[in-house]
Amino acid sequence: MTLTTEFERVELPLADAFTISRGTQETAENVVVRISDEAGMTGVGAAAPSEHYGETAATVEAVLPDLLDVVEDVDDPHALARTERRLRETVERNPAARAAVSIALHDLAAKRLGVPLYRMWGLDPEQSPATSFTIGLDTTERVREKTAEAVEAGYPVLKIKLGTDRDEELLEAVREAAPDATLRVDANEAWTPREAVRKCELLVDYDVEFVEQPVPAENPEGLKFVYERSPLPIAADESCVTLEDIPAIADRVDIANLKLMKCGSLREATRMAHTAKAHGLEVMLGCMIETNAAIAGACHLAPLLDYADLDGALLLDDDEYDGVDLTDGEIRLADLDRSGTGARER
Repeated sequence: MTLTTEFERVELPLADAFTISRGTQETAENVVVRISDEAGMTGVGAAAPSEHYGETAATVEAVLPDLLDVVEDVDDPHALARTERRLRETVERNPAARAAVSIALHDLAAKRLGVPLYRMWGLDPEQSPATSFTIGLDTTERVREKTAEAVEAGYPVLKIKLGTDRDEELLEAVREAAPDATLRVDANEAWTPREAVRKCELLVDYDVEFVEQPVPAENPEGLKFVYERSPLPIAADESCVTLEDIPAIADRVDIANLKLMKCGSLREATRMAHTAKAHGLEVMLGCMIETNAAIAGACHLAPLLDYADLDGALLLDDDEYDGVDLTDGEIRLADLDRSGTGARER
């Protein structure tokens, strides 16, 4: 077998400027990876690097030649364990770059078998939860408008970004525009522990399902303080990056939020999901702002999840790839009419 590889950097405009407590972005830079076999079958994946975790599109481009050399050296898309072990040995600190290669390899392996990726893993598509749709920080009126648009589009679960001095005002606007939606809140580390407890007590009145990352990841005792006093379940995102973090958060949150771009591969995300459940945690899979070349692979892990937050491609104004059908927030793996992850160029 002779595998060939290539990658390209793409700039993706967002449908709306996206703001969280740490800042605003209007575009997202992803790096798309393609791995092809001798028959011309191609697997596709993508990196969506985050500066918060020390990666940029430039760092991804810098390490991909070494990672793709590993793929060509192993020269077997089905040798996933061996390849991913060697990828980690070659480049340890660039998980988004490794995730792009992992997704592309899994896509190619499943395509060669002629099955959707979830079937290659033997997962039950009927167990997939609906994905949330994120409402970023904005003016109160614009938040109300974006919420109404999401409701009209049929999304049953909304994730609301908070972390301002207008949090209650924003949440009030969201609940007015979406009286029947399931609401989740993400503070992106913006609150102090005592402030977080007060906010959680307030959020109960708005029928919020759970609160994600209320305090900075650098304050694990503060996270435990909130967990022990909050009337709402607490999810860890920035506090849950790799497999090794799962035992450390098991006594201070209810939910572990995994991301391929944090942990570095589909296989590692699977290990994290099983480890989290073994520690008594519920599991959510999140994303960055990503092309479908990345999101489609993540969607196939949905049957392992309690919650999904896989709306990254839905926030884009334009995407060269389509993927798994997420209409109305439902992750329709069973309806997938193509092999692999389902990502393909439009």
